[in-house]
Amino acid sequence: MSAILVEHIAKHFGTVKALDDISFSVDKGELFGFIGPDGAGKTTLFRILTTLIIPDQGKATVNGLDVVKDYRKIRQDIGYMPGRFSLYSDLSVEENLNFYATVFGTTVAGNYDLIRDIYVQIEPFKKRKAGKLSGGMKQKLALCCALIHKPSVLVLDEPTTGVDAVSRLEFWEMLKRLKESGITIVVATPYMDEAGLCDRIALIQDGNIMAISTPSEVIKKYPNSLYSVKSDDIFSLLNDLRKFPDVHTVFAFGQAAHVSFKPGQSAGSSLQDYLQAKGHSGIIISPVQANIEDCFMELMIK
Repeated sequence: MSAILVEHIAKHFGTVKALDDISFSVDKGELFGFIGPDGAGKTTLFRILTTLIIPDQGKATVNGLDVVKDYRKIRQDIGYMPGRFSLYSDLSVEENLNFYATVFGTTVAGNYDLIRDIYVQIEPFKKRKAGKLSGGMKQKLALCCALIHKPSVLVLDEPTTGVDAVSRLEFWEMLKRLKESGITIVVATPYMDEAGLCDRIALIQDGNIMAISTPSEVIKKYPNSLYSVKSDDIFSLLNDLRKFPDVHTVFAFGQAAHVSFKPGQSAGSSLQDYLQAKGHSGIIISPVQANIEDCFMELMIK
């Protein structure tokens, strides 16, 4: 039995179609990621899975329990960390943790083994008001509160948004350890580089799932030859590349452009000659391996 099973779920808010007939499953003990930009439908989906809103159509189950009919049972067995910090800012770290433990009829001492590795990092600040914590510390406290009742499924909505790179890395290391303990984890992120840290991913945009597979399989299916192109004038470079006859797509990647070519075409010497004729200098053209962001952008234009 899947930990999560979603069948033909749809949700509208007025004329806005937040989710459009989506289906997927998450295996028990899997770290499953939803990758997509703001407004893609990730939060709406997570609010359905955590029984906070009801879908307009379709069916979703968590550990075999229906999200509409069995919402009380699901809430006892699921941990949810929303995108916005939602703990009590005027309570201290330990007061928040004790409060959430009490709500679920347990104690911090009773389930301390599950949160120990995370809590020891914020324990020196246990008397500090939650609202005074740094972004990374807030996320660690929120994760502790989501875990304190020993859920079998953990749902995390963009847990690393707005925190520094070191805190992001630490957070994902914590998720790996939680996965090893048998917890099923479903996480949403707008950061394409975090996709490779998941067992499987779903690429989502405008309420539609464009692809579901392992990160390596998603990348393997990228259909075109891809090049990194640089010059001394990135803005003009992007405009000129889009006018080159054999080009399929052009997207900015930092100080370079990722350029894909139409089937059967490649950069060759003609692109170098074309850019030189356009007045570009410092031209560097090199083949590159597609990443998740390249795959996402390719799927968006189909």
